[in-house]
Amino acid sequence: MRATAVHGKSGHEEADGEHDELTAVQAALAAEHAAVYGYGVVGGRIADDRRKEAQAAYDGHRARRDALRREVRDLGGTPRAAAAAYELPFPVPDAAAAVRLAAELEDRLAAVYADLVRAGAAARRAEAAAALREAAVRAVRWRGSGVAFPGLVERAAAVTGSGSGAASASAGAL
Repeated sequence: MRATAVHGKSGHEEADGEHDELTAVQAALAAEHAAVYGYGVVGGRIADDRRKEAQAAYDGHRARRDALRREVRDLGGTPRAAAAAYELPFPVPDAAAAVRLAAELEDRLAAVYADLVRAGAAARRAEAAAALREAAVRAVRWRGSGVAFPGLVERAAAVTGSGSGAASASAGAL
């Protein structure tokens, strides 16, 4: 969800930019909450040979989530809390489905971090670009293949009506 400008051309453009940045950081925080939950599901179903990879991703997303909470506060906002539960995009009965879920989580995170790259100030933009890159690399590792423009594939699906990106997903859905 993107914030819209409510001010005219009366010198409030900077405030609008800060609001857009806070909105994008909050969206990234919500996506990291969902990823932490999702990796809990992945960890319960993943095969032993990929368990360390899932644990590393889980730990990485927890660390990003905690950093984003601090960033929201630094921007003058109140960090959004995690939902009690999230709706999975598909059933995860086995290790193969867990791998697909992990790749989906990373794809959705890439979309949210692409928004933060657009909305963020210089230092935050660099950090968001690093997070986007990490999500794209993890998605490739889970899926075995990549996409030309990580973070933008979901946008194309949303435009055609075949899916939606994490930034526009409901709070209770992964």
